[in-house]
Amino acid sequence: MTTNILGASGLSFLLVMLLTPLLIWGLRSLKLTQPIREELPPDHQAKRGTPLMSGLILLIGVATSLYFHPKPLILFIGATFVLFGLIGFLDDFRKAAFQDPAGISGKMKLVFQFAFTCGLLLILLLGFDLGTGISIVHNVVQELPPWIYLALMALFIVGSANAINFTDGLDGLLINVSIPTFFFFFVISDRVEVQAFSLVMIGCLLGLFIYNIYPAKAFMGDTGSLAIGGSLSFLAVIEKVEILIPILFSVYLAEQLSVILQVWYYKKTKLRMFRMAPIHYHFSLKYGWSENKIVMVFGFISWLSAFTSWLIWKFAL
Repeated sequence: MTTNILGASGLSFLLVMLLTPLLIWGLRSLKLTQPIREELPPDHQAKRGTPLMSGLILLIGVATSLYFHPKPLILFIGATFVLFGLIGFLDDFRKAAFQDPAGISGKMKLVFQFAFTCGLLLILLLGFDLGTGISIVHNVVQELPPWIYLALMALFIVGSANAINFTDGLDGLLINVSIPTFFFFFVISDRVEVQAFSLVMIGCLLGLFIYNIYPAKAFMGDTGSLAIGGSLSFLAVIEKVEILIPILFSVYLAEQLSVILQVWYYKKTKLRMFRMAPIHYHFSLKYGWSENKIVMVFGFISWLSAFTSWLIWKFAL
């Protein structure tokens, strides 16, 4: 079975590596390129015109997973990836087609995210006998009433998905940070479907990384980042590791928290806590870090977070 999963991951890597140039050519031909917000640093202004929505190529991972493991849970995880990716696609398409950095409204995105999340959670609870307990420590599970569990998990999934989406701000950053998170789920899960999807997604991300690393030939856009965010958040619910999220998702949460703090502090003082938020821009503007340095440092922190989470999962959960 492990050989089968490794083969699927390797095939996904090759397909993404070989087909991404064709997708980039198509996006450029259709003039579906990234508009750049005026407030971003000058080095980001130079990225204007880079093809957007290369995250579409990650659908190869969903297709490959289903082909090698056509099971209901794989179909469900694939659905989380596709539905959240669809929201990102609508946002990216508006940005690219109308050269409008705002995309669709934040309120509309949240409505779609909560609608999809609640529907998917109901399927997970009713169709996969997930249960409404949250693991605290070994043999200690906090059972919650279904409606409270549904509400809490919906808030968690939408919040986490958007935190992961915030991380996609530099060339290769989200890919480098999310690979350790997918690897964590591959290592801890005893479900072959979760193992297969996680390892196949790592293969896809490595294939796309070739074209997304600085200077990026294409951006994955919200099409990719929201899809990654939605699927990782649901994997945490499926594996009952919600208690580990502050550590496992530490980079994503830091990115999101920096935005929240920036807005709150500015409203209070009319001053900025960070040079720019999300926080990866702060390291660039205040300390002069290059994109590659930020990507490497944040990636290292993500691997450390994944390893720490694994230790806690192995010896405490």
